[in-house]
Amino acid sequence: MSKKIKMNDEDYPTTGHEWDGIREYDKPMPRWWLYTFYLCIIFSVGYMIAYPAIPLLKGATPGLLGYSSRGEVSEHIAAVNAKNADIEARLLATPLEEIGADADLARFATAGGAAVFLTYCAQCHGAGAQGAKGYPNLQDDSWLWGGDIAAIQATIRHGIRNDTDEDARYSEMPKFGEILEGAEIDALANYILQVSSQEHDTVLATAGEPLFEENCAACHGETATGDREQGAPNLTDALWLYGGDLETITQSITNSRFGVMPAWQGRITEAQITQVTFYVHQLGGGE
Repeated sequence: MSKKIKMNDEDYPTTGHEWDGIREYDKPMPRWWLYTFYLCIIFSVGYMIAYPAIPLLKGATPGLLGYSSRGEVSEHIAAVNAKNADIEARLLATPLEEIGADADLARFATAGGAAVFLTYCAQCHGAGAQGAKGYPNLQDDSWLWGGDIAAIQATIRHGIRNDTDEDARYSEMPKFGEILEGAEIDALANYILQVSSQEHDTVLATAGEPLFEENCAACHGETATGDREQGAPNLTDALWLYGGDLETITQSITNSRFGVMPAWQGRITEAQITQVTFYVHQLGGGE
C-alpha cells in the first residue's frame, strides 16, 4: 500500500521571484479547476459547430442546427400577428369615426398606436407628442393641415412636402429676402407682431399692412388666420412652430420655412396607420 506524502510549502518549487523575502511558489492548478476549464473548451467547440458563431465576410457560419435569432424573432412576430388578425380585420373594416365607440377596438388602437408612435414619431414630435421647434405639438388645437381624424390619417399616410408620395401635402413659402427690401421685411415683421397682439413698432406695422395684403394674404388669409388647404399657419394666435419673436419672424420671412414629413404608407401596415391615427387624435389636440 502506497503512503500519501504530505508536502510542505518548502517542498514546492518557486518561480524564482522574491520580494522582501516573499517567494512566489509554482504550485499546480487544482484538478477540479483544470477539468472545468477543459469541459468549457469542449463545450465551446461544440457550440461553434451547432450554432452560428464564426464571422465571415457576409454573415456567419450557420451551424448544424440552423438556428437564427432573427428567425426566432420573426416567428414570434408572426405568432402575434396571427393572434391579432381578427381584431385587425375589424379595425380596418370600421370607419375611423366609429372606432372610439367600440371599447375593444379603442383599446387595441390606442395600445398599438402608442407603440407605433414611440417607434417612428417620437424622434420628431417627442415621446409625449409635445413637439419641439420646427416639429408640431400634437396636443394643442393648432393644426396646419387639419386636426380631424381623417385629416390626421391623410397626413400620416402621405406625409408633408416629401418627394416620395405623389399625394403628399405640399406648399412652399417664398424666400421674401429675394423679393422684398430689408426695410419692407422689417415693416412686414412688425405687422405680424401687431396681428398676433405682441409688442411692435406702430409706424412700421402700418407700413407693413399693405405689404402683407400684397404678398402674404393669398396663403395666410386677409385676416392672417391661415389656410389649412395650403398648410399656412394662423399668425394671429400665440402658437408658433418656429418661434414668434421679432428675430425669428424676420428670419422666417427672409428665408422661408420648409418642413418635411415622410410618408408612412408602405413603411408601416394599414392597421398601424389606423392605430397611430386614432392614438394621435385621442391625445386631446385632435378635432
